[in-house]
Amino acid sequence: MRVVVLGIGNLLMSDEGIGVHAVEALQTHFVLPAEVEVVDGGTTGMELLPELEGADHLIVVDAVRVGKPPASVVRLVGDEVPAFFKTKLSPHQVGLSDVLAALRFAGGSPGQVVLIGVQPASLEMGMELSLEVAARLGDVLSLVTAELAGIGLTVEERA
Repeated sequence: MRVVVLGIGNLLMSDEGIGVHAVEALQTHFVLPAEVEVVDGGTTGMELLPELEGADHLIVVDAVRVGKPPASVVRLVGDEVPAFFKTKLSPHQVGLSDVLAALRFAGGSPGQVVLIGVQPASLEMGMELSLEVAARLGDVLSLVTAELAGIGLTVEERA
């Protein structure tokens, strides 16, 4: 089994960088099984094709605009994920939609795609998460580790 945890976002725009902050924290605070590859996707698009192709499971962490209160955390699964990214305006989100479509076309689509998203509180220039979103980082990591546990992978906290 091959699982990719992909964090995407722009670290220069505060909460837009939640995905990248999350995958960094995941690697810092947890010992991950060999089947799990963590990818800092930043704001890239098609460059992600080789890293995502043929993954059995893809877990994406990103800032999302879903009309909920700031710092709300959402989970989308399967067909909800590409449909969600097709309606958003952020350049990396359009890129991910294109990547998923290209993988589907080439027959290398991930078996399951899950998006763990956080409604941003701030998109101002700055490299730090807003206090509201930073306070939810633990919840995001819990959701990621629960997804991994749900497919039979054991994740341990670092001592």
